[in-house]
Amino acid sequence: MTALLSFLSGNPAILGVLASFVAALGWGFHQRLAGACAERARQAASEAAARNIADQVDNDIGALPADVVKMELRSWAKD
Repeated sequence: MTALLSFLSGNPAILGVLASFVAALGWGFHQRLAGACAERARQAASEAAARNIADQVDNDIGALPADVVKMELRSWAKD
């Protein structure tokens, strides 16, 4: 085992190939994490926009008189 390890560590071509392989794996993991972070940020922005619209609707409904709201909600109710 020692002879194999000393051969691998003494050969610059093999070390270069191994270093390239490890670097490629590291870059791939980095890209995967960056993509996941970007997706989470996109979803958070989408949820924030939806929450903003929901708040605007709530505010608009709160500004209406009660009888108008009841009439509007009747059209949405399932019988």
